[in-house]
Amino acid sequence: CILRLTKAPVSLHLPGSQPLPPFTSLFSHSYSPHCYGIFSIIMHNYYYNYNGRCAEDLYKGIQSSDSGVRCDSLKELASVSTDVTFAQEFISRDGHLLLVKIVEDSHEYVIVMSLTAVIMTHTLTGFMELMDHGIVSWENLSSIFIKKIASFVNGKSSDASIQQVSLDILESMVLSSHSLFLQVKHEVTMERLIAHLQVTNQQIQTKAMALLMALLQTAGDSDRQVLLLSHFQKCHFLLRADEMAHYLYVLQSVTLNHLEPRMKTPLDCYSQEQRDILHGLRQAAFETESENSLSHERRRSLCAKEFKKLGFSNNSNPGQDLVRTPPGLLALDTMFYFAARYPDAYSRFVLENSSREDKHECPFARSSIQLTLILCEILRIGEPPSETGSNYHPIFFSQDRLMEELFCVCIQLLNKTWKEMRATQEDFDKVMQVVREQITRTLSSKPTSLELFKNKVNALNYSEILKLRQTERLHQEETLAPPVLELKERLKPELLELIRQQRLNRLCQGTMFRQISSRRRQDKLWYCRLSPNHKMLHYGDVEEDMENPPIETLQKQIPVADIKGLLTGKDCPHMKENKGKQTKEVLDLAFSITYDVEEYSLNFIAPSRTDFCLWTDGLSVLLGREMSSESMRSELEILLSMEIKLRLLDLENVPIPDSAPVVPKPPSNYNFCYDFSQTEQ
Repeated sequence: CILRLTKAPVSLHLPGSQPLPPFTSLFSHSYSPHCYGIFSIIMHNYYYNYNGRCAEDLYKGIQSSDSGVRCDSLKELASVSTDVTFAQEFISRDGHLLLVKIVEDSHEYVIVMSLTAVIMTHTLTGFMELMDHGIVSWENLSSIFIKKIASFVNGKSSDASIQQVSLDILESMVLSSHSLFLQVKHEVTMERLIAHLQVTNQQIQTKAMALLMALLQTAGDSDRQVLLLSHFQKCHFLLRADEMAHYLYVLQSVTLNHLEPRMKTPLDCYSQEQRDILHGLRQAAFETESENSLSHERRRSLCAKEFKKLGFSNNSNPGQDLVRTPPGLLALDTMFYFAARYPDAYSRFVLENSSREDKHECPFARSSIQLTLILCEILRIGEPPSETGSNYHPIFFSQDRLMEELFCVCIQLLNKTWKEMRATQEDFDKVMQVVREQITRTLSSKPTSLELFKNKVNALNYSEILKLRQTERLHQEETLAPPVLELKERLKPELLELIRQQRLNRLCQGTMFRQISSRRRQDKLWYCRLSPNHKMLHYGDVEEDMENPPIETLQKQIPVADIKGLLTGKDCPHMKENKGKQTKEVLDLAFSITYDVEEYSLNFIAPSRTDFCLWTDGLSVLLGREMSSESMRSELEILLSMEIKLRLLDLENVPIPDSAPVVPKPPSNYNFCYDFSQTEQ
C-alpha cells in the first residue's frame, strides 16, 4: 500500500515552527479503505512524535541560560500551545510548572526592562493557552503565583501586555472556583481595577471590565453590596465604548437584581416595622388630629377612611394589597421613597385625587403597586443576564437608586396621563397600558440622565401616543410604503370625482333650512334643492310637515351661472348684521351664496355640521373650486384605504419594495420573434 503512494507530494504543516516532510497524496487515486487506514496510523504516530519532540525542545529552550534562546522558545510556546495535543505533551513534562516558577521567581523592578517584559508576556500567554485546555486544574496554583499575577495588575509600572494577560488569568481563576475568587478578591486592589477602566488602552479597559464582571457574578449578595456596587456607579465614562456594551448590560442586570428579594417577598401583616411604614404613608398625606386622644373605634374608622383616600382596596387591612408578589415589598419601598423624598408632590397627588369624584379618582396605592410591577418588567428585575445581551440603559449609571427615582417620575406621569385621558376607575388598565408605552418608548431613546428622561416622558403625552400608534399601524399595513403612496396619488382623482358626484346628488335631493329671526319661536322653514341638470337652485318657504317638497312647489330660483361666490362663518351677510349676537355654534353652520355682482345673497344656517360640509362642498363643485371640508377629507381617506386594500389583496404577506425593480435595457434587435406567416414544410 505504501509503495503505491506516488504522485502529488503535499507538505503538511502541524503546530511548530517547521513544516513536516512532504507526503504524497492519497486522494488522487482510488484506494481501498485498508490503504487509508494504514496512512492515518502513520500520520497519527508521526503527529504525536512530532509534538513530543517539539515539546521536549521547547522545554529545554525555556531553561537555557541564553536570554535570547529563552525568549524565542517562550514565543514559540505561546504560538503552539493552542494545539491540545502539544499541550498534553508539554504538560506531561511539567512544563506548566516551569512557567509557574518563572512567574514566582520574577521581580517587579526587573520586569520593567524591555527584554524581561517580553519574556514575561510570552510566559503568561503560553501559560494561559495551556490552562485553557482544562488539562490542569486552576486550583492547583500556589498562593505565591496568584499574588504575583495580582501584583502585575496592581502595579502602575507594569507593561501593558503583561497587564492584559494577567487580567485574563485572574478572570479565569475567579470563574473556576469560589476559593480562588476569595483569593483574587483579597489580592486585587479594587481602586486599581477601576483605574484600568479609565486608561486609553481599549484592550486593558475591556479585560479589566471582564474581570470586574467575573467578580460581580461570582460574589454573594453581601459581597456585591460591599465590594463592588459602590465602585460601579463610577463607570459612566465607559458608555461610549461599544466593546463595553455587554459588560455594562451585565452590570445593570446584576445590580438591579438586588431588588429581586424585596420584589418576591409579600408584606407581613405581623411585622411592626412594615405596619409603621404603611401608617407613615397615611400620616404624610393627611394632617390629622392627635390620634392618641381618639377612642379606639374612632381612630380605626379614621384610619380606614384615610387608607381609602390613599387608594388601598382593603381599607381595614391595607397590607393585604401588598401580599401579591411581584411586586411585594418593593411597591411599599417605592411608595415610601416617594413620600419621603418628594413630600410636596406626594401630598399634592393624594389630595388632588381625594377631592375628585370617586369614579374619576386616580388611586395612589393601586397605581403605585401596578406601576412598580411595570417597572420591574421593563427593567427585567429577577431575570439572569444573557450571555450575549448588550441592551443597557445609560440612565442607570447616573443614578444610585434608579428604580426608586424612575418610580417618582412615573407616578406623577401616571396622574398626568389619567387627567389627559379623563379616565375613570373602569379605565385603570387602559391608563396603565399607555403609561407602560410612555416609559418604554422614552427608555428606548437612551436618555443619559433622570432630568432628560423626565422631560422626554412628559412630552410624550396621550395625544402623541395615539399619533404614534396610528403611524405604526399604517406602517404595519404598508400603507406608507413609497409604491403604495404613489398608487394612492393615482387613485385620488377618481375617488375625488366620486365624492363630487355624491355632493351634487345630495344637493339635488335638497335640505330643509330654518330662518333665524329675532323672535326665535316664529322661525320659518324653507327648502332648497338643485335641479337635476345642475343649472338652477330652487328654493321657497315650506310647512314643517313637508319632508321632501317637489321641485315644482319651490317658486324661487337662482341660475347657477349667476352665482359669484361662497361665503362661510363671520363673512356671511346675515352674520354681519347680527354681529355679537350669534353663538359659535351658529357661526360654524352659516354659509351664503352671492349672485348678480354680489348685490344679492342667499343665506343658509345648516341643520348640522354634516349638512354644512355637504352643501359647501357641493356649491364649491358648482363654482369649479376644490372641496375643502373635513368631511370630504375623511371620506377620501376611507375610500383610499378601502381601494388600496382591495388592490393589494393578492399581495398579502408579500413585502413591497421601496423602489421599483430596474427595467432591463431593450435588446439590440427584435429578430427573436417567431414568424407565423410561413407554413412549416
